[in-house]
Amino acid sequence: MSPARQVLERLLRRAESARLRGADGRVSLPMASADEYTGLRSLEELEAFHGEVALAEREGAILAQRESRSGDGSRLLRLSVADLPALARHLGVPLLDDRVAAAARHLETWVDRFPAVAEAIAAWRAGRKVRGCGAEAAGELAQAAEAVAAREGDAGHERILRRESVRLFGDSKRLEKLTPWLEVLVTGELAATGLAKEDVWSAIGLRREPQPMLLSGVGTVELSRAVVPPVQPVHAGVRCLHVPDGPEDASLPLVRPYLGLPVESVRTVTTPARCLLTIENLATFHDATLAAGAQEVLLLYTGGMPSPAWRKAYARILEGLAPALPVYHWGDIDEGGLRIAAVLAATAHTAGRRLRPWRMSPADIPPAAARHATTPTASSLAAMRRAAARAGWQDLADALQHRPMQLEQESIDPSFPDMSECEAGATSGPAPRRNAE
Repeated sequence: MSPARQVLERLLRRAESARLRGADGRVSLPMASADEYTGLRSLEELEAFHGEVALAEREGAILAQRESRSGDGSRLLRLSVADLPALARHLGVPLLDDRVAAAARHLETWVDRFPAVAEAIAAWRAGRKVRGCGAEAAGELAQAAEAVAAREGDAGHERILRRESVRLFGDSKRLEKLTPWLEVLVTGELAATGLAKEDVWSAIGLRREPQPMLLSGVGTVELSRAVVPPVQPVHAGVRCLHVPDGPEDASLPLVRPYLGLPVESVRTVTTPARCLLTIENLATFHDATLAAGAQEVLLLYTGGMPSPAWRKAYARILEGLAPALPVYHWGDIDEGGLRIAAVLAATAHTAGRRLRPWRMSPADIPPAAARHATTPTASSLAAMRRAAARAGWQDLADALQHRPMQLEQESIDPSFPDMSECEAGATSGPAPRRNAE
């Protein structure tokens, strides 16, 4: 890009910004502040710069103020915008209004379905970027919407990320490149959130590789199809079972330390456990299955952000358990962990249950573990408190306000609600059932 074009494009951006602000008056740029001009050293460079400016001036796009007291009067003092559309045409650059209008046309299919799409268009119209991009990213946002819509239509199953990417776009890595836009649609927020990319994918039912539902406890699990004997374990301590097509239901005993099953096959669990506890992270889940008292608790690993298929299985399990059995969740005390908790709480609510936090309030953190905590930024703390409130945990949100902290659950040794806590939870009864949104 030539020095003159750099200066003219900067002048165009200034004029567009001024128009957005409603500023009156002609926008100009003093050439003494333009390094692209003051840094020119040869006569050839100066003549080329002056020639490009003169061409834009003849087209009525700009006005040029030149020095007249000395020399040949060719030295430029200031450039001003005479006609903004003419300057845009001269540079071959569409104006912001035109770019946003094109983006809106590209995204019109998705505006009603995804409110975040309308918010992105409004941000672009106001001259703001979304995820570091302007309206030229409308095509990427449209592809992300296509992917999310496709997964919503198949919410009962999990899909492999790169296979789904090939199926939708003919490019095995396209969905990974669209992750920031998938996050916008999943969370409904234009700014980046605390979700890891794997959690964004999982939220719409995508996994890098097949992931079984991991359960630990005592009892039996009902499957929707007949099973065959265990195949080669994929993980130490995990019995993985293949569930082939077939009309028969089957019942299997839960095994320790834990059992892995295809998420779509799990129907109900019968257990004498005194409570159910979901755990966000795999290392903590593994440690918890080996901890003292684990045999008295039904443990489920969420796989980070639970997928739609996982949430359906979770709801089926909750609906099959004793109505008074308390339900807890243990996750990271951070923005991502509390978002995951809010999603689980919504699923539990549809099943007529109230989800309770376990070791997720600053008031419940042992002093030894609290030393590893960090202080969230003001924006992260606000997001954490909003997610806690959505989960129905206002006391936890208030505790975070009183003592802001972020803490990964791996910093805390596994423990479980004692009998008195479970009984207290049981006496409060389940939350009223409501229809899924």
